[in-house]
Amino acid sequence: ISPDLSVAKVYLSIFSPQYKKEDVMEKIKERSKGIRAELAIKLRYQLMKIPEFIFYIDDSLDYVENIDRLLKK
Repeated sequence: ISPDLSVAKVYLSIFSPQYKKEDVMEKIKERSKGIRAELAIKLRYQLMKIPEFIFYIDDSLDYVENIDRLLKK
């Protein structure tokens, strides 16, 4: 989250074999304003400002699997 609490980076791991990660991320990005609005409703008394969300795919597990695969060779 940024120092002024206006932007939050959100890293998501997507473990669905039937959906492409890019398609899931696109749907989440389309609904980010709704997610922010629902969070504002739930946390309106705890937070002065609800941050804007920027979503990223967390590919750290893919990176680890690639390293494991290379080490096994």
